[in-house]
Amino acid sequence: MNDVRELLGRAVEGAGKPAFSAGAVYAKVARIRRRRRAAASAAVIAVVAAGAFTLPRAGGDEDPAHTSVASAGPTPSPSASTADRAGRLAALLPPDVGEIEEVSLLALIKKATPEQAQTTYLGPLDGQYAFRKDGGVGYLVLTLEDREAVERKTGRPADPDEDLCVRVGQEPTRTDCEREALPDGRTLTTWHDSMDYSGDDNVRWGPELVGRLAQSDGSQFLVRSSTGFEGSGTQGPLLSEPPLSRQQLKKLLTGPEVLPKG
Repeated sequence: MNDVRELLGRAVEGAGKPAFSAGAVYAKVARIRRRRRAAASAAVIAVVAAGAFTLPRAGGDEDPAHTSVASAGPTPSPSASTADRAGRLAALLPPDVGEIEEVSLLALIKKATPEQAQTTYLGPLDGQYAFRKDGGVGYLVLTLEDREAVERKTGRPADPDEDLCVRVGQEPTRTDCEREALPDGRTLTTWHDSMDYSGDDNVRWGPELVGRLAQSDGSQFLVRSSTGFEGSGTQGPLLSEPPLSRQQLKKLLTGPEVLPKG
């Protein structure tokens, strides 16, 4: 099964290595969760592989954890314009979602340097964003994985015909799961995750809305709309609701703005 549980649910590890890949974020928590469920059920739980989140590149002496809407933004991917990603994302959303800034979760949680967190994005809006509203801070993490990346991770390309809402074996049940086959052959699946587990890195994530858009070419978009986290590196209290609703997330994922040019 393709799952995006590891997007914001991976524990950061490997601080001090020459570079961090997207796969460093929260892989540890995913393993902890699987071990606990396996012990409780006396069975080996199927690995629900997910897309790893890439991390934004920060340059110069700039704080690697923050790129505000007003700033020039981190180094863009070849497919992205030089405009700031957070500003372009904010322009697609209603103003009541709050103040948006691009951040690096590795920098926040593990104090990673810009060199350790650098990466290349495929999508023009791929990244990690903090949403500040009513005194709380939530996060949106968006990444596009091409067919090759999906196959390396899961052994097969993303399949629009796969029904993620159907539980297989000992897999965790996806709460409030909705699957929609789009007219262009893509399939969008969204569900809620309570994130009711804790790792050993002093970070605990709040509830979130999760999404996967499987495309006919074998690529996929992965997204988490998180109420935030508590513990090491926290920027503020949890939001009462995920920063983007299901409909807002759907509109964002299916819009042309998230696709690379060409």
